[in-house]
Amino acid sequence: MGDAIDPEDETQRLHAERLGAALRYEPCSPTCPNWLRYGVQPKGAKPGMIPGRCRGKAHKPEHLGYAGRRVLVSRKWSNKTLTEHKHDRRTWVLEALGLPDEPVDPHRYVWRPVKPGDPGLDPIGVRLLRSVHERQRWRNQLLELEARASGQPDQDLSVTRPAA
Repeated sequence: MGDAIDPEDETQRLHAERLGAALRYEPCSPTCPNWLRYGVQPKGAKPGMIPGRCRGKAHKPEHLGYAGRRVLVSRKWSNKTLTEHKHDRRTWVLEALGLPDEPVDPHRYVWRPVKPGDPGLDPIGVRLLRSVHERQRWRNQLLELEARASGQPDQDLSVTRPAA
């Protein structure tokens, strides 16, 4: 990806031409006329906009598509913010666990910077291993609940096989 295209090499040159031709019609920004190909009105649409005639940097062969955003952010497709997605995930997990969805107390934690020499601060390796262990525990609990919900008997979710 980082190497320059050798103009002498016919295969590389043809590949770059195909890539440039494909990128010509991909939307590069919310204002790109190429959105018209997908039935989406571009931001700030004007009469005479034609797909494939965007003057954006991403459509120029020398950039090979590196400039511009290729996809819209999720809130534009789902009409939800990240906070709303987070709340939906939380509600789903609580329903799966059979726990009530109680409001979270915003004052339950006190956030303070921790100094490197603080005796209450465990080494980074210990903190990372605890995080991994907690994530594995959550995942195993979720898999167990899904197995119960599907009516399957208890499954051995262990990575290792029991000794013979």
